[in-house]
Amino acid sequence: MTTIRVHAHYPETPAIVWNELRVIERHVTWMADARSITFETDQREGVGTAFFVRTKVGPLATTDRMTITRWVPNRVMGVEHRGLVRGTGQFTLAPDPAGTEVTWEETLHFPWWFAGPIGAAFAAPVLRTIWRANLARLGELI
Repeated sequence: MTTIRVHAHYPETPAIVWNELRVIERHVTWMADARSITFETDQREGVGTAFFVRTKVGPLATTDRMTITRWVPNRVMGVEHRGLVRGTGQFTLAPDPAGTEVTWEETLHFPWWFAGPIGAAFAAPVLRTIWRANLARLGELI
């Protein structure tokens, strides 16, 4: 298991940041590792929304089932991952005088055949780099 955390600051209010973040199907426009999103539920936002995300990092590709587990408008979006890599993740938006601080944190469990903790140790810096760039692209959209 490994926890990865990245941050970004945007000069907009949490409401403006949330308006982009909450549109799950648009995550593929700013997440370089997300190739496609297909909803399993008719619901498109809020707790219980379930969808499949096709992800590719280098030569590794997988499809994960994700479910929204926490949804507090303008504050928090939490997810559960079920797939090759399992775990939980959360986007947290915190207002500050100059805009909004966004924290993206995920706790991931890598399978034994991916070398478990050793694989996680190698994957964490790669994912951290990708996710920082993802948050930069999100900022460009906002």
